Amino acid sequence: MIKDLRQLDDDELVDSLAETKQELFNLRFQFVTGQLESPSEVTKAKRQVARINTILREREIAAAELLAEES
Repeated sequence: MIKDLRQLDDDELVDSLAETKQELFNLRFQFVTGQLESPSEVTKAKRQVARINTILREREIAAAELLAEES
């Protein structure tokens, strides 16, 4: 799963992050209203958001280091 995310470019990751956050919102709403069958889905969505944010941050740091080396 993480390998698949790492193969995406930045724009696709941002889109995936937005979709996952929307999914997390919907899951939380279902959880509060008692409609969610599996509460572990909320945890899975939270972890997916964290994975995507981590990859984006790693790329941001790598780009900053590359820019610092060039100066």
